[in-house]
Amino acid sequence: MTRSLDTAPETGSIPTTGAPAGSAVPSAPRPSAGAPSALRPAAPARRWWALAVIALTQLVVVLDGTIVNIALPQAQRDLGLTDAERQWVVTAYALVFGALLLLGGRIADAWGRKRAFMAGMIGFGLASLYGGLAQSAAELVVARGLQGLCAALLAPAALALLTVTFPFGRERNTAFAVYGAVAGSGAAVGLLLGGLLTEVASWRWCLLVNLAFVAVAVIVGAFVLVESRGQRGAGVDAWGAFTAVLGFGALVYGFTLAEEGWTSAGTIGCLVGGAVLLALFVWIESRVAHPLLPLRVVAHRVRAGAYLVQAVVGSVLIGATLYLTLHLQLVLGMAPLHAGLATVVMTVSTLLVVPVFTRLLPAIGPRPLMVAGPVVAAAGMLWLSRITADGDYLAQVLPGLILLGAGLGMVFVPLQNLALIGVAPQDAGAASATVNASMQLGGSIGLSLFALVAASRSAQAATTGASDAEALASGSGAVFLAAAGALLIAAVIALVCIRGAKSELMPEHA
Repeated sequence: MTRSLDTAPETGSIPTTGAPAGSAVPSAPRPSAGAPSALRPAAPARRWWALAVIALTQLVVVLDGTIVNIALPQAQRDLGLTDAERQWVVTAYALVFGALLLLGGRIADAWGRKRAFMAGMIGFGLASLYGGLAQSAAELVVARGLQGLCAALLAPAALALLTVTFPFGRERNTAFAVYGAVAGSGAAVGLLLGGLLTEVASWRWCLLVNLAFVAVAVIVGAFVLVESRGQRGAGVDAWGAFTAVLGFGALVYGFTLAEEGWTSAGTIGCLVGGAVLLALFVWIESRVAHPLLPLRVVAHRVRAGAYLVQAVVGSVLIGATLYLTLHLQLVLGMAPLHAGLATVVMTVSTLLVVPVFTRLLPAIGPRPLMVAGPVVAAAGMLWLSRITADGDYLAQVLPGLILLGAGLGMVFVPLQNLALIGVAPQDAGAASATVNASMQLGGSIGLSLFALVAASRSAQAATTGASDAEALASGSGAVFLAAAGALLIAAVIALVCIRGAKSELMPEHA
């Protein structure tokens, strides 16, 4: 039923962008009919249906990072969550997702990307069902972790399938622009959908709604997705997986513990232990025959810059938007549905700018968008940092969301393509996993750091006699200010790393 496309090492790889200035970048010919290449595209109609399924998958995994945000106050009351448990409902998903993505990408390469996609989707649906029926804080946090586990398998498989389905040319740019727009708007869609479901049903439907998405993706994907694999005979890098998972987990947990004090034994132990484990992971990857993450994937300057920018974007979309929803509900007193509607302007702003810059991309190239986008988004966060307890949504929140959505939309147009440019077919799964891991780990680390900023500023405001609402608003404003600073750093990273001629950054052939 399915057509398997097995890749040979380095065959048909996209030219890297690291050629010396002024040198010609060689372009391999387009795959000929009957050629046994992983980059032979599917039939045109099937290609676009496959894009629809893959975009739906990305929407699910991204919106699940935020869909529970608006539902958290109601879930906290229903299950009796503490503030720390409330944060872990968000962190558990992002942490497990990000920490296991590299392993998920390698499994998808070896096992088959379509097979991994289907298994991950079904598991994601079952985990969502478990979470929707949870009766305690522990069950809800475990369910969110299981969602992250399954997302770590299906997300890199989906992006690798997109890479081999659209291997070159204008269609590839269009496909990645669509994928990036969905990835970027998914966080805001999650806020809107979460508010709607919480208001008309209950917070549980923020998890149960995934069953509908899973059903569509599995049924349609069975017919339109084409199987592909990475290099045959590649074993599983067990030690690499072990050190990566524990290293990222310890690092994020250490930032979470830092709220109790940076000098506590637990905080220092987790942060130092995480750093040591990640250093050991890099050492292992440089020496094993079939590494979990080939270091050549992240050693490429353009791709490395894209991964770092993606991490900052993840910290804003996952970390900072949580404090936006808390401000709208707990300070401004909005109902969940109204809070969700209040954030939809960010999605609209993103969707409006994406088609414009997709058309401009061939003319101006990706670098200007990667630099200007974070600056515009930072302006939006700076506007939001001025919020007060008695402020007005139209004056203090709306303009900031418009700027934030527009800036992120500019970044999403070229980001996914740059993150995978020059990747050999057998590395597609690992590179795809790194794209998503950057987003999720950036979000989980960002959420932990933003929690520290908010707690510190709120406590400081409380000591001056501020009311609870004023203290919460002060903490959220400090988070938005910190997010603006992170976005400006992302602009500098893009300026330094995203270099090369347009023909190098946007190859027309594979």
